[in-house]
Amino acid sequence: MAIDRKVFFDGVRGALYDGRLAGTQVAGLTALLDRFEAGGETRDRRFLAYMLATAHHETGGRLQPVRETFAETDEAAIDRLDRAFAAGKLPQVSEPYWRRDAAGHSWLGRGLVQITHRRNYERLSVLTGIDLVSRPERAMEMAVSVDILFVGMLRGAFTGRRLAGHFSAGRADWVGARRIINGLDRAERVAGYGQAFFAALGG
Repeated sequence: MAIDRKVFFDGVRGALYDGRLAGTQVAGLTALLDRFEAGGETRDRRFLAYMLATAHHETGGRLQPVRETFAETDEAAIDRLDRAFAAGKLPQVSEPYWRRDAAGHSWLGRGLVQITHRRNYERLSVLTGIDLVSRPERAMEMAVSVDILFVGMLRGAFTGRRLAGHFSAGRADWVGARRIINGLDRAERVAGYGQAFFAALGG
């Protein structure tokens, strides 16, 4: 069943975007809705709602592919990450994965869901059929980033957890679904976004 776009955009505009949506936000949301309708992977609108919530959260509401630290260029992101690492602000990081390798590639976070580290670019390359290893910057393309989001969340490519493990007949684990991406970091907040998107989808 097709999504009523007017109802959807009217719903999210008021619930999540203070009554206004920029053209770039509309474009990002539309790309995700289009993929859901055309992709055929699932018909469960809770899946779509949680993917929309994840993209909203991970991009700071921009709904466009972003770089880690929201920098405009790879070089700016690398510089910001280097400075944060030197200042001891990234205690969870043992190796600065963002620094360019011998081939000149940086494996910093990119996309609607910011994949990091070469191994994750390699995994998503296999699953999507898109070469993200020789051209990791392709994760900044909208269509590619949408593919990464859908494949990663449906097939458990990010943390091993997938949407079907949290949303099924009689079960809707809006909070626990955050483990698909990043433990329970901001889980309640993202759950709230997901429920707002689901309501706008006619849930």
